[in-house]
Amino acid sequence: MTSGSRSGRVRMVDVAQRAGVGTITVSRALRTPQQVSKEVRDRVLAAMEATGYVPNLAAGTLKSQRSRVVAAIVPTLRNTIFAETVEGLADGLREHGLQLLIASSGYSLEAEESILLNLLGQQPVAVVLTGIAHAPRVRSMLRSRGLPVVETWDLCDDPIDRAVGFSNLEAARRMTLTLADRGYRRIAFAGAPPQLEHRAAQRLAGYRQAMAELGRAAQIITLDDLGVTFASGERAVGQLLERKRPPDAVFFVNDVVAFGAAQACLRLGVAVPGQLAIAGFGDFELARASNPPLTTVRIPGEQIGRTTARLIVERLAASDPPWTGPERVVDLGFEIISRESA
Repeated sequence: MTSGSRSGRVRMVDVAQRAGVGTITVSRALRTPQQVSKEVRDRVLAAMEATGYVPNLAAGTLKSQRSRVVAAIVPTLRNTIFAETVEGLADGLREHGLQLLIASSGYSLEAEESILLNLLGQQPVAVVLTGIAHAPRVRSMLRSRGLPVVETWDLCDDPIDRAVGFSNLEAARRMTLTLADRGYRRIAFAGAPPQLEHRAAQRLAGYRQAMAELGRAAQIITLDDLGVTFASGERAVGQLLERKRPPDAVFFVNDVVAFGAAQACLRLGVAVPGQLAIAGFGDFELARASNPPLTTVRIPGEQIGRTTARLIVERLAASDPPWTGPERVVDLGFEIISRESA
């Protein structure tokens, strides 16, 4: 084993000697792994493990004024809502030697702005945001820096840089009309407070639009915790069943609360879908594990992440910020998935 420096600190040159390569090759294996063969990268990694070497990425950033980090902010890490997108993003970036730094805003635009200010101090090469609604300064701050920015999970005509997602409004409208086509008359919607969550507001708008097209009265339940727990679905079922004319179907803002509602019905002896049909949004893994399995809106979560990573890599390779182009807004669509719950 190489002895390293006199201070006992293992250096990159020690890893290079053990792996039988040059220090430039070690650097490439760490920062741009696609530029070296798998055999060479495996030797470098084995040498790092044997020597206990930890790369000083901060030093490289100071020299080049460019990190290899992409900063992403999601509303929550409490459940699976954004997991597929984060995984797809991380996998797509890793293939190009980029690493993901992720933070949670707790569905607060003010917190998102504060977190972003701190993350920008880490000199990320790109920024990924969830949604298109942000605090006023965020848009101007990011555009002035000229960084690649991708807003995900929604669409708009004028993104900060790029937007990758689907129409939350149209997806909710389509699900509501699908429930009507299946014979349900009194269709309710359970969602987060629209003033607190833009995507929830868009889904509520899509539900309202569909009910207006059908000429029916809207029934709305406002969830008390932004719809991120099973318990909020349980409470919503209790509120709905207390009504003089309970709905015969309820469309939940996401699969997490829909799952909680379905399990509450199971405990209460409420037949699903016989007495109350339940639909969700997202097609997360728990939608298939629910009893009964949930009818839901399938969104391309992993593809959103992968497409975001690709756009960032392409944007970093470009010489000038391409504010216009055919892929400025990428609509990946959605799909209505029919299962036993509705």
